[in-house]
Amino acid sequence: MTPGSNQTETGKFNPNSFEDKWYSYWLENRLFHSEPDEREPFTIVIPPPNVTGVLHMGHMLNNTIQDVLIRKARMQGKNACWVPGTDHASIATEAKVVQMLREKGIKKSDLSREEFLGYAWEWKEKYGGIILEQLKKLGASCDWDRTRFTMEESLSEAVIEVFIDLYNKGLIYRELRMVNWDPQGKTALSDEEVIFKEVNSKLYFIRYELVGQNTGSGTTADGIAIWDKPYVVIATTRPETILADTAVCVNPSDERYKHLIGMKVKVPFINREVEIIADEYVTTDFGTGCLKVTPAHDRNDYDLGKKHGLQVIDILTEEGFLNEACGDERYAGKDRFAVRKQIAIDLEEAGCIEKIEEYKNQVGTSERTGAVIEPRLTLQWWVDMKKFLERNPQVLDAVMSDEIRFHPSNMKNTYRHWIENIKDWCISRQLWWGQRIPAWYDEAGNLKAVAKTEEEARAKSAYTGVLRQDEDVLDTWFSSWLWPISVFDGFKDPSNKDIQYYFPTNDLVTAPEIMFFWVFRMIMAGYEWKGNLPFKNVYYTGIVRDKQRRKMSKSLGNSPDPLDLIAQYGADGVRMGMLLCSPAGNDILFDESQVEQGRNFGNKLWNAFRLVKGWEVKPDSAFDAATLEANAKSSAWFAARMNEVIVELEQKFADYKLSEALMSLYKLIWDDFCSWYLELIKPAYQQPIDETTYKACISHFDHLLRLLHPYMPFVTEEIWQNIANRAAGESICVQPYPRVAQVESVSFAKTFEAITALRNLRNSKGLSPKEAFRIIIKASDETEYRATAGHLAKLANVSEIQFDAHAEAGNNWVALAVSTDQVLVYLELNLDVEAEKEKINKEIEYLEGFMKSVDAKLKNEKFVANAKPELVEKERQKKADAEAKIKGLREALAAF
Repeated sequence: MTPGSNQTETGKFNPNSFEDKWYSYWLENRLFHSEPDEREPFTIVIPPPNVTGVLHMGHMLNNTIQDVLIRKARMQGKNACWVPGTDHASIATEAKVVQMLREKGIKKSDLSREEFLGYAWEWKEKYGGIILEQLKKLGASCDWDRTRFTMEESLSEAVIEVFIDLYNKGLIYRELRMVNWDPQGKTALSDEEVIFKEVNSKLYFIRYELVGQNTGSGTTADGIAIWDKPYVVIATTRPETILADTAVCVNPSDERYKHLIGMKVKVPFINREVEIIADEYVTTDFGTGCLKVTPAHDRNDYDLGKKHGLQVIDILTEEGFLNEACGDERYAGKDRFAVRKQIAIDLEEAGCIEKIEEYKNQVGTSERTGAVIEPRLTLQWWVDMKKFLERNPQVLDAVMSDEIRFHPSNMKNTYRHWIENIKDWCISRQLWWGQRIPAWYDEAGNLKAVAKTEEEARAKSAYTGVLRQDEDVLDTWFSSWLWPISVFDGFKDPSNKDIQYYFPTNDLVTAPEIMFFWVFRMIMAGYEWKGNLPFKNVYYTGIVRDKQRRKMSKSLGNSPDPLDLIAQYGADGVRMGMLLCSPAGNDILFDESQVEQGRNFGNKLWNAFRLVKGWEVKPDSAFDAATLEANAKSSAWFAARMNEVIVELEQKFADYKLSEALMSLYKLIWDDFCSWYLELIKPAYQQPIDETTYKACISHFDHLLRLLHPYMPFVTEEIWQNIANRAAGESICVQPYPRVAQVESVSFAKTFEAITALRNLRNSKGLSPKEAFRIIIKASDETEYRATAGHLAKLANVSEIQFDAHAEAGNNWVALAVSTDQVLVYLELNLDVEAEKEKINKEIEYLEGFMKSVDAKLKNEKFVANAKPELVEKERQKKADAEAKIKGLREALAAF
């Protein structure tokens, strides 16, 4: 027996009563496990969450989409393999471990590297698996036997091998360059790890005293005053950096300062004399036109300094404190921001401040620690990206030619723009947690060899002295970019059966903001080491935002705890609520009501299950032919309708329109199955249903559950297990996914429209549902109405149906428009003729406006010439239908 079978079928909908039960059942029966075989593989590798991470709304969205794709593939008979794992997250994890040690009264600086790593591994083992366990609550059907970690032995070895390989190919180099420095993490960051934020700053205008006499006077040809004061004025938001200035620069064509080029000025307080140089880099219309040049603490200034051979004075420690080189003991040893405040006061007191203005500017911050970034000159390792791309032009070509398809496709333009403006990748980090760089130096710091071990380094270099390994580790992304290959041990054993079978993978689901961190680099790695693309499709999710369009974050307090949502609404409700409003690439404006809607849908499905299971079933022989025929027609109609939706679903899945596919399925179940089909076949109160109809209903229900299962795995498993007897180990998650079939075409469209019109009439007149109608159907084609007359009578409570194509509405008859036909309803009421006429006139007015808009479209030559023929024909049909409806309404009006 399967767990809980036939035990909860009469209970109220309570997701908490069965979600954990079914997840355990799936795991016990290893239904998510995959091994290479003769089937077509379908592979997804999870974007590895940080080992420090806990589940947030972005994870919920991303992993739900992956689960939908993998569950559908599994049901389609493919060998579905979803590889889970975590990322070692160098900066974030090291910060967590340092914090843990601090709470224990231990400083990192008091530990050896090995001791610190011991604590780090201890922390990882204790906390590192939390997020993967949380994904199980969501229903993620990963092959947990394949769980990988970017710092496990074989994956770390792959990282080291790749570094050595790239170095040997001349694609990695070490150089003193300006980097983004995180003073809190005490490490370099790549440009992509820097988040710019707009802040309110102050712009300080500071006087630098000229050395020698200023001979300037008069005005330029344009009437601009030539600078004639005994000082020049520079503008900066970072006054603490003036202590590292080694020049002032002006534009050589700036007539105001031309006569000052070659003269010197004194840097305030330290009285360092620096030259006024000329360079076209300086714009004449920005600030004062005089630029302070600080080569050690500004990227552009560094380039300017190299060009003009300027001295480089580094006045900041790695923690962001001023050092002895600042030349002023008042500031040495103090934090950069404390010095900024103090030096502004001191400059003002010394008469060196011309003015101070409020100023908004963009400030770079660390993605991981939030610290304000300092440009810093350090010796780092780099990947030569331009040279790499020259070796692998497919990295761009594969995406632009749709060999790798982006969803949505407009992401290709962003991808191309970034590649065309590529910068070298800084891959070294000043941390201990991570893969240590396999570079070896002599005691003087000279690089002797790049090798896995000291023994190999000695063999390569023939050096007999003391060798010291590089202290730095590699950027975390330098391991993540190998993920689609390394998770299958494609570096350790390039011809193993897993890499041969599962690579390239099928789909990648990720956020657009890591397109360059990860997607682009994985494509690079795929072509460099496997000569192939790493995946065939990339689905970019949107960013989850609140109703005010703010990105959800802990700091803003606007992000609900996903586990709380699951506890309240069930995992299925959360999954469905998020996916109903998340087209690829578009941001999601999250509202808890969406999750409530998802839960309500689960409740609707549950109530349909309870209704069907509550019916008494008797043999067909106990029923009259008319009932059997009517029920058979209802079942045939739903089979045809479901088939139409399956066609839609396949197209939408092919286009990765998962949200639209879900909405089609939602309407099929809520409207067509629950509101129409079950009502059509439902027996009268306390009456039985025939066996054939019941079996057809269970079959349809079974197919709907299979279609819905990738989206809502738990409730579909619970109902599927209970609508029929199941053997031990059976599960809906490995049942065949419904396919398009050849079915009889049966239409109830006009019948349903007539039923809806009759119900609306009953409601508008305040009539009891028990009061039967007499109606006359006035139609040019009566086929559908005659075939479904019993259904119409049942659902609209009609006691008498007549067919008369020439009938006119007389006294006490109301005409209802149904498509291009009319249904005349006899009402024993004193009708307000004028009110009825006004109602008809309003409907005619609406239809005429609608027809006018359709007509304008059809008169548009561009539309007719460029639109698909079937779309043009659809518009023509809309016009014809509107004309027919107007004709019928005018006839009804005339009858009054």
